Amino acid sequence: MKSTFSRTFTAIIILIIAALVIIGISFQLLVNNYLTERAMDGLKSDGQVIVQLVQAYGSAKPVSNRDFGIALTVAASVSDADAVICNTKGELVCCASDPLGCPHVGMHLDEEYLERTFESGGLTDTGIVAGLYLDERYVVSLPIYAENGSRLGIVLVSSPIDITQIVMRRITEIFVFVSILVVLICVVIMTILLRQQSAPLREMVKAASAFGHGELTARVNTGHKSTVEVEELALAFNNMASSLQKSEYQRQEFVANVSHELKTPMTTIGGFVDGILDGTIPPEKQNQYLQLVSDETKRLNRLVRSMLDISRLQDQGGIPPESKTRFDLLECAGQVLISFERKINDKKLDVSVDMPELPVYTLANQDYITQVIYNLLDNAVKFCPQGQQISLQIHKGGSRAYIRVTNDGDTIPPEELPLLFDRFHKMDKSRTQNRDSWGLGLYIVKTIVSAHGENISVTSREGKTTFTFTLPVVH
Repeated sequence: MKSTFSRTFTAIIILIIAALVIIGISFQLLVNNYLTERAMDGLKSDGQVIVQLVQAYGSAKPVSNRDFGIALTVAASVSDADAVICNTKGELVCCASDPLGCPHVGMHLDEEYLERTFESGGLTDTGIVAGLYLDERYVVSLPIYAENGSRLGIVLVSSPIDITQIVMRRITEIFVFVSILVVLICVVIMTILLRQQSAPLREMVKAASAFGHGELTARVNTGHKSTVEVEELALAFNNMASSLQKSEYQRQEFVANVSHELKTPMTTIGGFVDGILDGTIPPEKQNQYLQLVSDETKRLNRLVRSMLDISRLQDQGGIPPESKTRFDLLECAGQVLISFERKINDKKLDVSVDMPELPVYTLANQDYITQVIYNLLDNAVKFCPQGQQISLQIHKGGSRAYIRVTNDGDTIPPEELPLLFDRFHKMDKSRTQNRDSWGLGLYIVKTIVSAHGENISVTSREGKTTFTFTLPVVH
């Protein structure tokens, strides 16, 4: 399997080489066409000069004319081109290289080529002129007419292609050298850049591997010089790792707390049952201890039910709209308060109720809200000293209803307040004074209120502890 570095490196190199090849071919074609056009234009100009020269002497065969020969030689040598003159029958009658005795004199051109030259007014071509030259050439043929319009012959002007090929070869050599240099520079630069960019990815791989092997504190360093995407990926990885670490710690804490809380009742139940079975507990006291076993079993059942309620709420990710109903908060809270009448009377507590005269309607899951109010009141009654006061207040503020449950008692230390809604959290005094408490009541309250998208808070000052949560008000 290829690495990101090798794949990116290979792809970029291929693209660079492909781009250089396309540029090179395009540039060569452009230069070749340009040089060919320049050569053809030069040959045409030379041919027109020779045509005018022949017309000035009035014949296509002025071989005996020394002045014509000199003029023809000069015209051809200035342009570094070769020129021959043929009569109307295609016979070569004069050559610029040796006007007075060229061995080519007397040779014949193809009559079809001669005719096409007259019909088209001139031809341009590239290739080998059979019988005259052995190398490839640029060739321009122009017709020669007398003043009266009669045909005198044609002039054939040519120059070797070797010069253009030499220029193209030099250009190709320079281009290849420059291309190799460019590729080498790109290889060096890309190697440095890609290694810098892949370094954070390799670091993330190491951190992920370490995290997967149980090193929950593994993190990726951020803030180094990398792309925005890599930096965001590193931050996302660290956030995910922190979340998983927190979840793992909570899981471990949950297992430890559950094990701790279950150990005592299970030991008690097992000890009492064994005592009854082996006769350690006399028959007249077995009912008493069986009642204790029944109480411990009920406590375990309440714990399991509470944990199932919490798990169900967390799995739902919120309260489904179809489970919400419109109900009166005053009526719901009043019924819950009445259910505590016996406990309130047993502790001779003073109850203060502050509610509006008109109903306060909300849209929520009534069973869950009833459980929230029940848990808060149960908590208030439990921790309120004998003969002191608890209060239940409900009032509207804008689009929200505020429900407050207050009890007298010891002031909770400020450092304890943020921990009250944690799972299995119990202050030391509650562990000794309230054996039935599991430390799940307030955690369930927090979970239910949050599942409704609302908030709950707690304050404790001057011997009064107040829990406040909100619900939406509907008409």
